[in-house]
Order: sequence, then structure tokens, then C-alpha cells
Amino acid sequence: MDQAEQLRRIIKGSAPPKRTLARVITVTSGKGGVGKSNTAINLAVQFRKMGQKVIILDADFGLANIEIMFGAVPKHNLCDLIYKGKDLKDIITWGPMEVGFISGGSGIAGMSNLSRDDLTYIIDNLAQLDELADTIIVDTGAGIAEAVLEFLVASGEILLVTTPEPTSITDSYSLLKALNRHPRYKPDETQIRVVANKVTGETEAQALYAKLETVVERYLKMPISYLGMIPQDQMLAKAVMQQMPVSVDNPRARSAMAYEELAARLINKEGNKTVKRRGMAAFFAHIMSKR
Repeated sequence: MDQAEQLRRIIKGSAPPKRTLARVITVTSGKGGVGKSNTAINLAVQFRKMGQKVIILDADFGLANIEIMFGAVPKHNLCDLIYKGKDLKDIITWGPMEVGFISGGSGIAGMSNLSRDDLTYIIDNLAQLDELADTIIVDTGAGIAEAVLEFLVASGEILLVTTPEPTSITDSYSLLKALNRHPRYKPDETQIRVVANKVTGETEAQALYAKLETVVERYLKMPISYLGMIPQDQMLAKAVMQQMPVSVDNPRARSAMAYEELAARLINKEGNKTVKRRGMAAFFAHIMSKR
């Protein structure tokens, strides 16, 4: 029996009947510095304001953007759950608006070599996240590293954050190209939505998306769509300096109101369009079965 089949049986055996699965949204970007982590954390805050229970998984290994914005240093991370036997509650840090946060650590790449007992333990624990959260936001690293692509192919919903900078658009295309070539990418099971960040307004955002969509349609034939935009805003920069999400620090700031609109659109899209909820256990099982 290969590991993928083991994982399917473990998940089937550990999942309680009629358990509601969490919605997993993965936020990514082709390059760093485009506001990916800001998007993840402010969407989480806006979901909380709408009554959702939210947990962020910081999968941007080597960088601590989420914990810096939270102003909190986690005592443990996901690797402590995997390799040191920590309970799920031990690795969750609670931030502003009671948004949960899990630091990914750096050992996820080795999960595909774990024993069946280790896999059972991890899957059982990760399945609890579906009971603790309505939505789980995964903040990946930037670029086309293997670890980033593994998270993207495991996700049914991807938010691609980009800016008007030519390098950002080019790198966003490169990321989509790498994802499109991935042997386990399934376009019919993946929704990719573009967020235009650091723009002057809707006109520039639409122009940015049109540039990206044109080359993606011509060369990749991948289905992508436009979600919305976040304007340039000094209040957002100020909030970052204060280690607070702008949606908490200044809810009436232009950027905070834009994040509120994006969150509302995502909630509305789930209500009006079928969004396959995979849950966190299945999400990680997909990653762990890559070999």
C-alpha cells in the first residue's frame, strides 16, 4: 500500500461523520514585498468581523511576517506537533480579534517520510482545526520554490497578490506557469483569484489584471479571475509599523475598507458558487503524499 492510499484510509477512519470541513484559502505571490502577508492577516480580521472563526497558517518558512504583524512570538510551531508530540492547542497563538495563528516552522518538507503512526497522529490533530475554524488562511512563501507549489496544488482556492510593478506581474506569470506545469495541479478543482495591491484605484487595478490575464490566456490557458484591489494607503504602512493589522488599527482607512470588500466578496462567492471544502487534514495529506 503506498503512502497516498494510507493517508486516504487514515483520514476516512479519523473523520467523524458529518463533520463540517474548514474552508482553506491559500494566499501567495510571485515575489516578495507585494503585501501578501498583509492581505492574509487583514482578510482574517475581516472574516472575524463577519462572525467567522479564522486560523492563519504561516507557511512562509524563514520569515516571520505574520507573527511580526501580530506583535506576538509563538512558543511552538507546526513542526513541534509533527516531531515533538505537542498538542494542537499548544501550537496556536491567538492574536488581534481572536484570530488564531500557527507558525509553520521549517520541517514540513520531511513529512512525506513519516511513519504510519506519525501520520495518524498528525491527521487526527489537524482534523481538529476543522472544528476550531470556519476558514483557514495559508500564507505561503513568495516565488516558485517547491514548498510553495506544494501548498498551491493542495489548495482549492488561491489568492494571487500582485502589484503594478512590471517585475511583480512577470513573477506572477512565472508562478502561474510553474503551477500549470505541476503534475498534480488540477485546474478544474482550483479557483485562482487575483488581488491587485498598491494601486491608485480600480482603473489601475483592472488594467493590471488585464495585462496578466492576457498573457495567461494566450500562453497558459489557465482559468483565473479578478477578485478586487487594495489601494496605496499610508494608514496601512503606519499600522504595520505599530505591529497591528490596519483593519484593527484604523477600520475606516481606505485599505481596511478594501479588505472588508474583498472578504465580503469571498463570503458571497462561497454562497453563490460551489466551493469545495477539503478541510485541513486532507490539505496536508495532499502535501504529505507527494512522494
